Amino acid sequence: MINIYDFTFSKLEEYLVLNKEKKYRARQIFDWLYQKRIDNYEAMTNLNESTLKLLKENTYFGTLEKVLVSESSDGTVKYLFKLNDGKLIETVLMSHNYGYSVCITSQVGCNMGCEFCASGLLKKQRNLTSGEMLLQVLMVEKLFKKRISHIVIMGIGEPFDNYYHVRDFLTNANDHRGLEIGARHMTVSTCGIVPKIKEFALEKTQINLAISLHAPNNEIRDKIMPINKAYPIEDLIESIKYYHSKSSRRITIEYILLKDFNDQKEHALELAKLLKGLNVYVNLIPYNVVLEKPFQRSDKKTMDDFFKVLKANNINATLRKEQGHDIDAACGQLRSGYNKGVVR
Repeated sequence: MINIYDFTFSKLEEYLVLNKEKKYRARQIFDWLYQKRIDNYEAMTNLNESTLKLLKENTYFGTLEKVLVSESSDGTVKYLFKLNDGKLIETVLMSHNYGYSVCITSQVGCNMGCEFCASGLLKKQRNLTSGEMLLQVLMVEKLFKKRISHIVIMGIGEPFDNYYHVRDFLTNANDHRGLEIGARHMTVSTCGIVPKIKEFALEKTQINLAISLHAPNNEIRDKIMPINKAYPIEDLIESIKYYHSKSSRRITIEYILLKDFNDQKEHALELAKLLKGLNVYVNLIPYNVVLEKPFQRSDKKTMDDFFKVLKANNINATLRKEQGHDIDAACGQLRSGYNKGVVR
């Protein structure tokens, strides 16, 4: 059985034709799914009997069960969802002056093993399908009763370790027959899987790319990000240059500031030297404490000084506004299981 939300529009057309149904039925089905938000076949009144029979016998409506809801003092909302197989994921809704964004999870657990992150405390159980990622947006919109305008794939898991499901999800999220969210309103974040960065460059998409760097050199990065042993910083920088050559799109460099570890002025100078001449900007991220991890947050002066060094060396940078820290919904705090929250 196929989760109906796993189909992109073109794949649904192919599936229908392969089963001797008319291609135009795909447009009707997508209209029911994403414009009318219908989740049962009986309501699809303009489909003929043979198409309905095909769908009922071979596909199903995937679901997410709301288990837990946590609400932050800053308006951030974290949802703990149960998948069809009983596994748990977290999804976060954030409010901005430009609209609402949702932080999507792409895997149950994570194998990247970043030393500062809660998401890898559970090793990867499986990839999410594109439909399960799509359902996170649909469920948040249904529960929150607001339209989502932006998507970031920065939740649990490494998106480029689930590349093709993530690609199909982004296709449906962007499709005017699907969620109709602008490509430039979506961001996918990777810890640095170099071959997939290069493959993503060839997609020629307007979707934003963010790379989690978190260190100015291999010695520091090796200690906190196992991926660096497979794809060291030199390879990562080369992939950034390749990406620019194919897409001309600016990349976001994510850099979590860890107290007395990677947050000193000499680290900022080294980072500026590493990134000089690249079409990037640096998103400095205050560390969000994870009880099982040894790191602490840098103090405000240290973070401000780091920022000033980058700016003085002509590196575009921002210091990320913190959201959801009080409910463990901030960067690096999501996990596949129960944490802070209340049952609603």
